[in-house]
Formats: sequence, C-alpha cells, structure tokens
Amino acid sequence: MTIRAVVRGIGHYLPENVVENAAFEKTLDTTDEWIRSRSGIERRHFASEGETTSRMAVLAAKAALDDAGMAVSDVDAIVVATSTPDLTFPSSASMVQAQLGMERGFAFDVQAVCAGFVYALANANALVVSGQADRVLVIGAETFSRIMDWKDRSTSVLFGDGAGAVIVEKQDGTGQSSDRGILATDLNSDGRFKDLLYVDGGTSTGTTGYLRMQGNQVFRHAVEKLAATAQTAMTRAGVTHDEVDWVVPHQANIRIIQGTAKKMNVPMEKVIVTVQNHGNTSAASIPLALSVGKQSGKLKTGDLIVTEAIGGGLAWGSVVFRL
Repeated sequence: MTIRAVVRGIGHYLPENVVENAAFEKTLDTTDEWIRSRSGIERRHFASEGETTSRMAVLAAKAALDDAGMAVSDVDAIVVATSTPDLTFPSSASMVQAQLGMERGFAFDVQAVCAGFVYALANANALVVSGQADRVLVIGAETFSRIMDWKDRSTSVLFGDGAGAVIVEKQDGTGQSSDRGILATDLNSDGRFKDLLYVDGGTSTGTTGYLRMQGNQVFRHAVEKLAATAQTAMTRAGVTHDEVDWVVPHQANIRIIQGTAKKMNVPMEKVIVTVQNHGNTSAASIPLALSVGKQSGKLKTGDLIVTEAIGGGLAWGSVVFRL
C-alpha cells in the first residue's frame, strides 16, 4: 500500500480593493493596452491598510476548511508560503495557527518567492508520506503591493495581493498513477541568477526594499524551466501530457503561460488562467487559481492536474496530483 497526500479542500481570499490598469495611467507612463499586451493583466487586488499577509492566509484557510468539511482541530500542521511575512519573525504560519485557534501541531513558513506554493506543497507531501502529519494546511499568501516601487512601470503594474489554501490528507493508495493525491514533485533552484529577481532590502541594508526584476531575462528562463520541471514530474508520476486534465500554472504573465503550455503539448483549453483578474500574486497564485477553477466547476474529483512555478532565486518546480 502506498501513502498519498490527497487534496481534500481548497479555498481563497482576495482583498476587496480592486485596481484596474487605468489607475496606473495617472502616475506612470503606461496605458491599459500596454499592460494587457505585455502581461495579460487587466486588474489586481491590493490589501487595504491593516490587512496583513497572515490575516488573508487565515481567511483562505477557513475557506479551505469549509470546503473540506473539517475543523481546525483536525489539522496537524500548517505550512505557509510567502515572501511578504507580517514580521521577520515569528513565522506567518505560527500567526495563522494562533488566529485559527489551533493549539497543537506545528507551523512554519517556506520562502521560494513565486515558486513558494509548489515548495510548500512538496513539503506537505513529505510530511504526510513520512508520517509526521496526517493532515496539512498549505497556504500561499502575499502582500506584494507593500514592496513595490511605484515609480517603476515595468514591475509595479504586474503584482497583486491575495491568499489561497489547500488541505492535504493522508490516504492509502495503490501506487498507481490512477491514485488520488500527489503523484510526484520536482524542485529546483540556481542561486547564480539571484540578480534577475530580488528585493533590494533586508538585514544587509536595514530597509524593507523594493522588488527589482530583469523581466526579459526571467521570461527567457521561465518557459524552458517550467516545461522541463513539469515533464520531470509527469515522468516520475508515470503520466503523459495526453492524460493531463488541467495545468494550473503560476500566474505571472500570459505569454509565459501560453509558451509553457505549448512546450508541454497541452492546449490552452486545459489551462486555468486567472492572471487577468489577479495579476502576479507570487506564492498565492497557484492556490488562488485552483480555488477559482474548482468554484467555476472546471476542476473535478479525479482530474489529473499539473502545477508549475518559477520565482526569485531562481527557484522553480512542479507538482502532479490527482484531485
């Protein structure tokens, strides 16, 4: 018998403050058409004053718990993927644990920027398979609006805030690709490319800093690395691109999403796309897209799903699972 980490619940939260592309025309040399044509983004959500990463994570977690029909007392561990924690420490996950009223188990953060949720889900899978936890709450939550340089039109128009969550539960499987649950993961990083995407602040500068990105270079790496990691995970899972029901990618840029799908030989009709409404929400983007996909009726129990993401580090990876 093979142990599988099966997705039981999915949920998300988005701030009420919706910012259309046209809002940037007042302060930047840009237009709605320019933003749409280069990114596919039409709008994004920004957290309001006092709306923290941990608070959004809690609301997404509650939605996932409701979807799973579980109470927080059923959860053994919490893993939060974020690059924008409320504080340097303690972890956002421990803050979520407290706000949910969870008085047992353990909680920790994972930081792999836009690849954070994939890393967190892979860690949750390892916790379940190793017997460390039976149920793990995995959350991606970001407030990137607070690390934007609002004078930089190349980056400030791309990002948004939000949170998404999934709950994975230990279940027995047969060891075949027909099993429900996580079938394979693949994680990668290469620190030589740090300067392509980073925040120029931290303990070395004594400042919070702003996001800096060499967009053309990131794009060049993204399609190749995303398609490769997806293929590696699918091979490990023993499935082919023809068997994939849905690709749920990191929602960074529509051209990256389209280019990766083409390289994977998966038609865009099988790709969940939310970038137009959310922008790039970093570690929150995949669970947000999963939640939207499920609520819309697209994602169904038994569907074979491939998720893939790349972010600063560079860090990239993928997870293949059957819902």
